[in-house]
Amino acid sequence: MSQFATFRLGDRVFGLDIMMIREINRILDITPVPHARDHIRGLINLRGQIVTILDLAVRLGLPSREVGEDSHNIILKTTVELAALHADGTAKAFSTSSDLVGFLVDAIGDVVEADDAAIEPPSANVSEAESQFLSGVIKTDAGLLVLLDIKEVLSSG
Repeated sequence: MSQFATFRLGDRVFGLDIMMIREINRILDITPVPHARDHIRGLINLRGQIVTILDLAVRLGLPSREVGEDSHNIILKTTVELAALHADGTAKAFSTSSDLVGFLVDAIGDVVEADDAAIEPPSANVSEAESQFLSGVIKTDAGLLVLLDIKEVLSSG
């Protein structure tokens, strides 16, 4: 059984395995980085640590959004933090980044539990550009929960 933190980008609901999340915060004082790629929103100072914030909507091919009162950053654990959690090899292997990275999202939702067998491949009607960032979908009472492939989202491609 896995747990997924849900969040919204526009009218779509996405999910991330909670084991990959370091924290969720509202530090929205993001310093832009000149000449950075379009999906890099900027940097924040998180208790003395610099975190790169990605505009997840732009990375997924959606239009950029204004930061609103419900906007949050989802800060991911580093690959080293994840490896230390799973040093005994009993849990799924996750990979994120060696640096602190976060996603700017429109709103935070709930935590959804799902059996790993309930995860289905993304449907064929998603665009090719978008499908590379998806690892699967889960049918819930509230609709489809789209799961992100963090390795692809963080790739520089």
